[in-house]
Amino acid sequence: MTTAPTAAKGLEGVIAGETEICNVEQTSLIYRGYEIADLAANASFEEVAYLLLVGEKPTSSELAAFKAELVAERALPAQVCEFLKGSGDLVNNHNAVPMDILRTGVSILSHLDGDSQDNAPEANLRKSKRLLAQIPTIIGHMQNSIDGRDFVAPDASLSHSANLLKMMTGENPTPEAEKVMDVSLVLYAEHDYNASTFTSRIIASTLGDMHGAVTGAIAALKGKLHGGANEAAMDMLSDIRRDIGPENDTAKITEWMHNAFAEKRKLMGFGHRVYKNGDHRAPILHALGRKAAEARGDEFVKLFELGETVQKIMEDEKNIYPNVDFPCGMTYFTMGIPVPQYTPIFVASRITGWCAHIMEQHANNRLIRPRVAYVGPALRNWKS
Repeated sequence: MTTAPTAAKGLEGVIAGETEICNVEQTSLIYRGYEIADLAANASFEEVAYLLLVGEKPTSSELAAFKAELVAERALPAQVCEFLKGSGDLVNNHNAVPMDILRTGVSILSHLDGDSQDNAPEANLRKSKRLLAQIPTIIGHMQNSIDGRDFVAPDASLSHSANLLKMMTGENPTPEAEKVMDVSLVLYAEHDYNASTFTSRIIASTLGDMHGAVTGAIAALKGKLHGGANEAAMDMLSDIRRDIGPENDTAKITEWMHNAFAEKRKLMGFGHRVYKNGDHRAPILHALGRKAAEARGDEFVKLFELGETVQKIMEDEKNIYPNVDFPCGMTYFTMGIPVPQYTPIFVASRITGWCAHIMEQHANNRLIRPRVAYVGPALRNWKS
């Protein structure tokens, strides 16, 4: 007897596979056995990247070798640099956004990587390290092009996080800014079968290559219901500030929120398919961002106070909690990062999780091919 497939809209509640990489629960977020608060407090992003890609916590010598590999791979091929020189024009004068530029940059890299057509474990790991090293350079060169500045070369003396910030701005970041960026990359690095990761695994399950799977994942992450939520959350706070003025008048904020509820406006940065009682990552990043705001001045503190009022209204009236994208928007704004680069920076982190999943899929593959519930017309005759 054949059991009929069970339909689940959005695959909600469906177990679509097994993984050793990450466990997302109501009460915890774990990367290969390590809880996220432990990692955020005690591990650098390079250590977390090694953990995700290789499978174990690195020794001091393994970490040093891993960092050296990443530094050696930061520079981009000439063909990618040539494309990025024109990326500012595509963003400023045409219809491109930074996530489109990043997606194309990764796709071009595939043509220039000697391992691109090889899905063997060793080749996949080499490609993973190269992508991890090269994506911040794409982001930095792209931002320089958008701003009309010369490219900033990667700085071998800086950490992954500090180098990313310097290439975007041309200035060495403060230790505080480096720390905030590093923790944010740790928090965003992995999150089981989210939409972009599942996209990458579907592509990998066809025996598609690493660069192709990552390109598809970037396209999925661009959407406002996924990675683009951090940009949309900041846009929402900007809308509130524009409409109510510079002071955080609680009555005006409440009125704005009630109007949004009445209009059934999608308020980004809140709610999560898994975390119904709050995202474990959100308070970690909120605390760091709030501290950075206090160091920068009243304008940025007021932004966080506005966000905290919005958050309280959502919790009290809708019982919906912020996800990590909500404090991310405020934190990156406080750091002076252009809003359209928030999601590309997400990629600079999540590339570790994507590559780990692609390698895991290739290592124990079965084509991902679900069924669908047909709800169209009954059988018809063409000539009738």
